[in-house]
Amino acid sequence: MSVALGTTRPLPVRTTPVGDPGDLLASLPGTAPYAWVRNGEGLVGWGEAARVSVPPGPGRFAWARQWLTTVFGDARVDDAVGTPGSGPVAFGSFTFDEDARGSVLVVPRAVLARRGGHAWLTTVGEAPLETLSLLRDPVRDPLVEPGRIRYGDGSLSAPEWEEVVARAAKRIREGELEKVVLARDLVAVAERPIDVRLLLTRLARRFPECYTFSVAGLVGATPELLIRRTGQEVESLVLAGTTARGDGPADDLARGAALLASAKDRHEHECAIASVRQTLAPLCSSLETPDEPELLMLPNVQHLASHVTGRLADGASVLDVVAAMHPTAAVGGTPTRTAIEVIRELEGMDRAGYAGPVGWIDAHGDGEWGIALRSGLVRGRRARLFAGGGIMGDSDPSAELAEAQAKFRVMQYALEG
Repeated sequence: MSVALGTTRPLPVRTTPVGDPGDLLASLPGTAPYAWVRNGEGLVGWGEAARVSVPPGPGRFAWARQWLTTVFGDARVDDAVGTPGSGPVAFGSFTFDEDARGSVLVVPRAVLARRGGHAWLTTVGEAPLETLSLLRDPVRDPLVEPGRIRYGDGSLSAPEWEEVVARAAKRIREGELEKVVLARDLVAVAERPIDVRLLLTRLARRFPECYTFSVAGLVGATPELLIRRTGQEVESLVLAGTTARGDGPADDLARGAALLASAKDRHEHECAIASVRQTLAPLCSSLETPDEPELLMLPNVQHLASHVTGRLADGASVLDVVAAMHPTAAVGGTPTRTAIEVIRELEGMDRAGYAGPVGWIDAHGDGEWGIALRSGLVRGRRARLFAGGGIMGDSDPSAELAEAQAKFRVMQYALEG
């Protein structure tokens, strides 16, 4: 554990307005970048003022909240912007399984943000050399191509994973549970060390409607917003039910209509909405969920999507809401506790941060957290890619494998361009 804030004298945190930086990702230096960007807006960071490995267990979110309270409380803040995301900010990634190690929180030494026509820069302690360089010359180190990519099986081969899907569907038909979300991994090895900035740049350009993120080696572009807190207002985007894009507009239209009419996908979506409603309702004085899902069309897939809004009843931070919501039925299953046990038994791998909460939180408890889908864990020349889908009683293993393969293509595109 490394904690720079709160261990000796309080370090100064300064937030100042800056001119429009344009492409936020183009401002990142070459090492250990942090990012949360959608449609060109969001936050990027670099350096480490504070970092902690969050202990696993059912109390991990409360532990993280207490750590952040100490770290942020010990800061001496000069914030000339006063908006969500200004002042000290922590980026975080939590493992899907509460008993797994690997959850982390990081307060970068520098954060550059852009939203609603405004931009600002936050520094913690003395401005790092990269930040001084950025202010003088916004041209960053060139992006580095990874070279040839070789792919190999992850924890299970494709036929082995299809067998797991068949076993799960059988248990659903037998009444043990309604739904379980199963994931699989794919290993990619590059000729040269993988430049995370290159992956982020490609993902943001190809999938601008998604949340492109980077936290401690976990990189991806997720379409699913777990929770956004702005003051007492909260928002969530629930996705469950998927089909591939078509070969043209007519095929897209037909596939979208079939998805909306699919009893299997509609039931999967209803389970996900019920899960969010059940967890958010006790925290909110008001909560609105739509009666019918809509279609969210991305470059590679279409999803059934529902936008949920509410108002918090008390002073819960965004991390408190994350703790209440994770894991949702969209990434775990229904009933959740049974589904998690089935995942542990059948899936045959450690998901790490895949399908776990990823995002940022500021000192006022505001922030945005997504579910780490369409993602990979990058270490040097190696990347472990993840994909999955919701399994129901009538799921076809070959169709579920095809859906997972379509979702892999997001990170394969980021690697290959």
